[in-house]
Amino acid sequence: MKLEMNNDSALRSSDGLSNQGGSLLDGVRLSFIGSGVMAEAIIAGLLRHTLVEPDQIIGSHPRANRREELSAKYRIRMTANNREAVIKAHSDEQVGADGRPSMVILTVKPQRVMKVLHELKGAVTSDQLVVSIVAGAKMETISNELNHHAIVRAMPNTPAQIGQGITAWTATPEVSRAQAEQVGAMLAALGKSLRVENERQIDMATALSATGPTYVFLVMEALIDAGVHLGFSRHMAEELVIGMMLGSVLFAKESEKHPAQLRNMVTSPGGTSAAAIYQMEKGSLRTVLSKAVWAAYQRAVALGHEEHPHSSESRNLEGSSDL
Repeated sequence: MKLEMNNDSALRSSDGLSNQGGSLLDGVRLSFIGSGVMAEAIIAGLLRHTLVEPDQIIGSHPRANRREELSAKYRIRMTANNREAVIKAHSDEQVGADGRPSMVILTVKPQRVMKVLHELKGAVTSDQLVVSIVAGAKMETISNELNHHAIVRAMPNTPAQIGQGITAWTATPEVSRAQAEQVGAMLAALGKSLRVENERQIDMATALSATGPTYVFLVMEALIDAGVHLGFSRHMAEELVIGMMLGSVLFAKESEKHPAQLRNMVTSPGGTSAAAIYQMEKGSLRTVLSKAVWAAYQRAVALGHEEHPHSSESRNLEGSSDL
């Protein structure tokens, strides 16, 4: 299994992004098709870390108020026409100083992707790179609809909205090394990125890391409710639980120990942790989590076989956006 964490010195520095990230994207025109939540997260991250300039970005969105909001907030160009966003980026590239090809980033809702691909057919040029973060949209489908071969499929998660996400991505063989490096630099604006070797692993990541915040939030909710049941105010229970979870994750990361080792460190014979673990094992917590991840994986695979994904699950996957 080939996994590549894009956190080496070529793409990252101590703050998660390196100075080279900006140079990799210098002059690259970015067309965001469907400028929803995740698209805005990418745009905000790129501009916050000065990896691109506002004039390198053009976005499309059907609602005038959303176009006005993004244009005013980030000083980027917006249009109502998806096709125009792609063509405009390519025409800008022709007059650019370095002539670097542009990227087309698909961030529409899954149930709209086929309509959007039909709109874009013939507009994407052979030297442009298409990056999709649409849940369930297979690279083969995108390639066939656009008659285009350089495709990247990525699956970020909710924490990407604050630059703390983890994104799994893969690419077709036609994606060059230079293009792959540019994708890595762009995704660094969302947090960490992990390159996997095929789309099956994208579906696996959808179930584990993209849907993962759902599991964490449910556990948080249950623990907060337990705290309230004990007698804490809800506000105090929230503070205790969120602080505990954040500290535990950071401690696990810094210690580089296996989670089982960390659990044993805090489990004394006959103590509170031992009593709690007994009840969790008795309630088959591990099995329930494993079944949840497996169910999410099966659903991710099924979405890829639906020509027009339209369920609430596909709308809520972290890779989709609010078009």
